[in-house]
Amino acid sequence: MPDTPADALAEHRDVLARMDALLPGVESVAQAVVQAYTADRRVYTFGNGGSAADSLHFAEELVARFKRERRPLAAQSLAADPTALTCIANDYEYAEVFARQVRAFARSGDVAIGFTTSGSSVNVVRALEAARDAGAVTVVFGGGEGEPAASTADYALIVPSSSTARVQEMHVLMLHMILEQVDMWAAS
Repeated sequence: MPDTPADALAEHRDVLARMDALLPGVESVAQAVVQAYTADRRVYTFGNGGSAADSLHFAEELVARFKRERRPLAAQSLAADPTALTCIANDYEYAEVFARQVRAFARSGDVAIGFTTSGSSVNVVRALEAARDAGAVTVVFGGGEGEPAASTADYALIVPSSSTARVQEMHVLMLHMILEQVDMWAAS
C-alpha cells in the first residue's frame, strides 16, 4: 500500500506498464458493444461502491456522448435505481440486486458489463450468470485474480493488481478506450 503520493504514482505507473496485455480484450469488448448497437440491442452495467460509479459513468457516456456528437445509445446502469436495489435486497437478498434486474431487462444480443475490483462480488457474478442465461454478451472489469467473475464472462478485463485504487483507475482508462471506439463508430 502506498505511503505517499509519490508511492501511489509509482504503483500506478507499474500497473499501467502491464496494461498492454489487456488491449486485445479492450478492442474485443468495443467490437461487441458496436455489434450489439448495430443489431439494435442494449448495454447494461452494474457494480458496487466505486464500481457502481464506474458503471454509471460508462452508461451515461453511451446515452449522452463521450467526445463526438452522435446519436444516443441505449444503456442503463442497474446500480442507478435505489428503489429497485432496496426492494430487491429487502424482498430477496442483496446478492440478487443486479441479477433480478438482468432477468427483467437483458435479452439475447445485449451486452452486460459488471465491475468488481476483487472479481468476487457475489451480486456481480450472479448478474453475469443471469445475463449469460439470457443470451447476452458478458463482460467483467475486474482485478486481482478476477475470479469467480472472470469465469462467468465472455470477456474478462482483469487489471493485474489487487489494489482497489489502481484497479479502479485502470477500469476508467479501459472504459474510456472502449467509449472512444464506440463514439467513432456511432459518429460515422
